[in-house]
Amino acid sequence: MSDAPLAGSAHPMTDVDFTCTGVVADRYAAGPTVVLEMRAEEHTGVRVHALALRCQVRIEPLGRHYSDREAARVVDLFGERPRWGSTMQPLQLGFLSHVLPGFTGECSFELRLPVSYDVEVAAHKLLAGLEEGEAPLLLLFSGQVFTGRTGSIVVEPVPWHKEARARLPMAVWRAAMDVHFPGQAWLRVSRDTHDRLTEYRGRHGLVGWDAVLGRLLVGAENDADGGAHDEDAGS
Repeated sequence: MSDAPLAGSAHPMTDVDFTCTGVVADRYAAGPTVVLEMRAEEHTGVRVHALALRCQVRIEPLGRHYSDREAARVVDLFGERPRWGSTMQPLQLGFLSHVLPGFTGECSFELRLPVSYDVEVAAHKLLAGLEEGEAPLLLLFSGQVFTGRTGSIVVEPVPWHKEARARLPMAVWRAAMDVHFPGQAWLRVSRDTHDRLTEYRGRHGLVGWDAVLGRLLVGAENDADGGAHDEDAGS
């Protein structure tokens, strides 16, 4: 086995480019997932026996327009609009891997990208804050290409400059989320707070976390209104 073609060898180096042809929601995945529909094209005519591909997915937040409501939702990520030129840096969304079977010329394949409501992760917080349009994605590739004639295998790296661009429609992201969490959002709390809320829920016989939080909010609003009335009476 050889890790690269020998000097003077007649075996040409492969040249594989990658293109994203579409983005759809995976309605049958175990968790929220979008599918990047991809095409690989080899330009020299060399037979590719297999391709072990790695892909780094980034969001490029400067590549879209933001409504005022969206800008307010991402202010803790990027600050106010005048600062965005320096603060809106690419956000890591995922690291994917896929093995392509043998092909000559071109082949189609899919990259499955998990998405999440974990808004403590900056990329997911950004997606959750967008209402419409698309999120610009940059796909950065690496990996190994397996080629060679019968009886010998040549292993070549996928060059680091190989990349592709994609657009993730917010309607697709929302569809992927709604398969598992229709009309819902998530809050992260400490274990101690979770345990206290669980005990409160049990004591009051409440069904579901919406009922727990709704009851606590009503109590807090009543307390606030009572305090305002007391201040008015004393004035």
